[in-house]
Amino acid sequence: MTHGAGRLRLTDRQRINWLRLIRAENVGPATFRDLINRFGSAETAIEMLPELASRGGAARLPRVPGIAEAEDELARTAKAGARIAAIGEEDYPAMLRTMDHPPPLVTVRGNAGVFSPPAVAIVGARNASLSGIKLARMLAAELGKTGYAVISGLARGIDAAAHEGALRTGTVAVLAGGIDMPYPPQNVPLLEEMMDAGGAAISEMPAGWEPRARDFPRRNRLVAGLSLGLVVVEAAKRSGSLISARLAGDMGRLVFAVPGSPLDPRAAGSNGLLKDGAILVTEAADVVEHLLALQGRSIDIQREFEEPPDFTASPPPGEDDRARVLEALGPAPVGIDEIIRHTGLHPAQVYSVLLELDLAGRIERHPGNQVSIIL
Repeated sequence: MTHGAGRLRLTDRQRINWLRLIRAENVGPATFRDLINRFGSAETAIEMLPELASRGGAARLPRVPGIAEAEDELARTAKAGARIAAIGEEDYPAMLRTMDHPPPLVTVRGNAGVFSPPAVAIVGARNASLSGIKLARMLAAELGKTGYAVISGLARGIDAAAHEGALRTGTVAVLAGGIDMPYPPQNVPLLEEMMDAGGAAISEMPAGWEPRARDFPRRNRLVAGLSLGLVVVEAAKRSGSLISARLAGDMGRLVFAVPGSPLDPRAAGSNGLLKDGAILVTEAADVVEHLLALQGRSIDIQREFEEPPDFTASPPPGEDDRARVLEALGPAPVGIDEIIRHTGLHPAQVYSVLLELDLAGRIERHPGNQVSIIL
């Protein structure tokens, strides 16, 4: 691992092992970070996975991709005209590092320079009205002229309109599947237009991955994470756009919504956001006014895996310690700091037990450094 001009750069061997570790079963961004903090390298962490999962009570050991699989993913990524960037590397978007548990690796296609300007996400209904599509396109174009990149999810309707409006000024498509599996197929020509115009596409899924329903909330998390603020234009009561809005709020991003007719079910979700305190938007100036105030504050860019607990400061957890942590866990999310206070254990011991349980597939991670048991 090298650092040039303040930038991290993985060696080829490290990149292979980072890829193997993040693609391993039961390893998400938070678990990846804890493993690197504890063992210092992905290579050592991979060696320790079977032992840790066994201690956590795994019914079977988590699967870890081999070196050949990681090399195949790199080759397939390159064939798609993309590259895999690690957190801290030049092509990795700085805004993602302000999230809780940022993805350690992302795949980027196109011009990574589009991640540098401040960004606004525009999302909404797939079955959008013509007026909603027109407004999304107009907002994106005006925000682009003001110097903002526009982020969206390449879906039909509002997403596509947002990308179209910002084609000339810079737009980013966040994909739910692999970088070479854009969805829906009907928007592939739009994606190619974006690439030709200097835009970018980004995904945290492996090349060749076909998106499934459960991958879209993960995509929405990146949409929110890449942006200073998120604008919802038409959204039903139960929709992915509302998930994006909730995630954006959890991250401290500004949430905006365009009001719609109470008679249109496509506006029920966005109108609900306004009732809950979202900022009302009828033109791009409404967004810019609030974002300028936000841009005046410093944004907390996380260092790679900073401030890990000191695992040498306490003995490894014993069976009694594991039992105390398990007893403190329930199906409702609880903060790790609360577990530490409740059990009286050293932070390193609690983190060690949670890591074991995570690799065994027995706990779920939540925003705000919270965890819950999987019953």
